[in-house]
Amino acid sequence: MRTSDYRGHEVRTGEFWDIVVVTAIDEDQKLAYELQLSEKLRRRELPLGIHYHVFADPPGYKIGNGGSTLYVLENLEDKYGESLSKFKIMIIHAGGLSQRLPNASALGKIFTALPLGDPVYQMLELKLSMYIDFPIDMKPGVLVTCADDIELYNIASTEKIVFDKPGFTALAHPSPLSIGTTHGVFVLDPREESGTSQMEYRSCYRFLHKPSIEKMYENGAVCKGTAMNVTNSDFVYTDSTYYIDYATVQCLLLLLKDIRPIICEIDAYGDFLQALGPGATIAYTQNSSNVTTEESSLLKVRQIIFQWLQGKALNVIVLNNSKFYHIGTTGEYLFHLTQDDNFRSELNLVSSAFSTCPSVVPGSCIIHSVLHPSCSVGPGTVIEYSRLGANVTIGEGAIISGCDVSSDLHVPSGVFMHSLSVKVRGTTSYVTVAFAIEDNMKQCVTSLTEIDKLQLFGNSLEKCLHHWSLRVEDLKFSGDMGKFGLWNASIFPQCSDLRRSFTLSSQMICSLYGKSTFRFPKDIRLLSIQEVLQYKNLEEMLKFRQHLYEEIQENKNVHLNI
Repeated sequence: MRTSDYRGHEVRTGEFWDIVVVTAIDEDQKLAYELQLSEKLRRRELPLGIHYHVFADPPGYKIGNGGSTLYVLENLEDKYGESLSKFKIMIIHAGGLSQRLPNASALGKIFTALPLGDPVYQMLELKLSMYIDFPIDMKPGVLVTCADDIELYNIASTEKIVFDKPGFTALAHPSPLSIGTTHGVFVLDPREESGTSQMEYRSCYRFLHKPSIEKMYENGAVCKGTAMNVTNSDFVYTDSTYYIDYATVQCLLLLLKDIRPIICEIDAYGDFLQALGPGATIAYTQNSSNVTTEESSLLKVRQIIFQWLQGKALNVIVLNNSKFYHIGTTGEYLFHLTQDDNFRSELNLVSSAFSTCPSVVPGSCIIHSVLHPSCSVGPGTVIEYSRLGANVTIGEGAIISGCDVSSDLHVPSGVFMHSLSVKVRGTTSYVTVAFAIEDNMKQCVTSLTEIDKLQLFGNSLEKCLHHWSLRVEDLKFSGDMGKFGLWNASIFPQCSDLRRSFTLSSQMICSLYGKSTFRFPKDIRLLSIQEVLQYKNLEEMLKFRQHLYEEIQENKNVHLNI
C-alpha cells in the first residue's frame, strides 16, 4: 500500500481522485463527518489537493444507498456543472446508525480505526489506499463503494485494472455459495470462455441480488473448478465495488428527475444492477424479500429504474485471487482484527498500533490507547481510544472503546463498553453503554408486555431491571413509542465524569454476572443509546482522543531520548 506516500502531500492532477464524497444519513451526521474530515486534513492525515465533500440525504424518508447515490450526483452537478465530465470521483456510502457495530455509531463507520499506521489508519485512509491505482486507468466517472467492506486482491505485475467501458463496471470475487445468498451474484455471459488468469474482463449476462442457492444453479451463476480462495469446487462471483462512466451518470441524473421526490429505499446494488445485462427482466421489481421496509412506491420506482437502465452494459472485472471482507458487526470486527491471521497478514495489521501499553497478549488488539503496565487484556479483545488504569483486567473477546477506566476494575469476557460524551441543556456529561457482544441491538417488540423477549447479557431485560432495583413500569423508552428494544431503552446512567460513567456501567454488569443487586445513585438520569446519539458531543469525544494522542506522542519521545 502506498497511501502513506500521499498522507499530507499534494497529489498531482490525473494520478488520484479529483473528488471524494462521503454520504451521511442526515445533517447531524454530516456535521460529525465534516468535523472529523477537517481534523484529519489539519493533521495532514489525508492526501491534499482533493475536493472532499460530505452530502446528507434529504430529510424525511429513508432513501437507501441508491437514493443517496442519485442525490450525490445531483449535488455534484450543481456544484461543478460541466466540469464534472472531467472528474474521477469516489462515493463512499457511510450513512446509517451502525447498530450492529455501535462503537462506530457516533463518529461513523468510515472513521473506524484499524491497527495500522502511525497515527492509525481509519477506514477512510484504507479505502483510499485500496483503490490507489484505480484513477490512473479510469475514464471520468464515479466509483461507488461502502464504508464497511474491504477488498483485497492480487494480480500479475503485467496486469492492471482499467475502468474505460460504457455503462457499469463491477469488481467480482469468487465466493462460496453461502456467501452468495447475502450478496449480489454475477451470471457471466456463457458465450465468453473463462481463463485461468488472476484477472479477467468479462460481460455479465444477468445480476442476481441475494439469491437462493437453487436460484444460482437455475440461472447458471455457479462456476465449476477451483477458485484461488474457495476450497469447494462450486463457487459464484459476488459483488463489491462498481464504476459508472460519465454518460451513465447523466442517465442517472435524468432518472432522478423522473422519480423525485424519493420516498422509498433504493438499493444501489439490487435495484440498479438487476436492471443491467442482456438477461435482465422486469420480474425482480416485484420481489420484496430483500427489502427492509416495503413502501407502496417501491414497485413503481423499480419499474422506472428498469426502464432507464435496461440495455446498459454490466461489465465485470473478475478478480480470481481476491477476498471480500465485511466489518459491519461486533463479531466481524473482533474476528478480523484479532483472529483472522490471513486478513491481518494481508493488511500488515499489528497487535498494538500507536499506543502505550505493556506487552500485548497474542490475539488482542490495542489501538490509539494508553494502558498502565499492570493491565491485563484477554485474547480476542479490542481496546481503542481508551485509557486503562493500574491493575485493570479485561476478559476475552471484549470491545472497550472511548473509555477512561479506573484502577482495579474488571470487565468480563464477551462484553462491549463504549463511552460517549453528551451535551444536554448546554451541560457536558458522559454515558457508557454496555451490552454483550452477541446481544441484538436491532431487536424490537411492539408491546411492553413483551420486553421479557429482549435479551441483555444472557438475561431477559425484565430480569436485568430487577438486578438494578428498577420496576418494569419505571423503564422509559425513547423515540418511536410503537417500538421497544435495547437501542431505545433508557438504562444507561448519565454522569458528570467520564471515568465515573464507566465505573457505574461496569457495576451494572457485575451485578448481573454476580447475581447481586445494584442501585443507581439518587436522581441520576438514565439515557438510551438512541438518546446518547441524539445528544452526542463530538468535540468533547475528539478532545479525549487528542489528549490520548498527545500522551502517546510524549511517551514515544521520552523513549526516543533514553
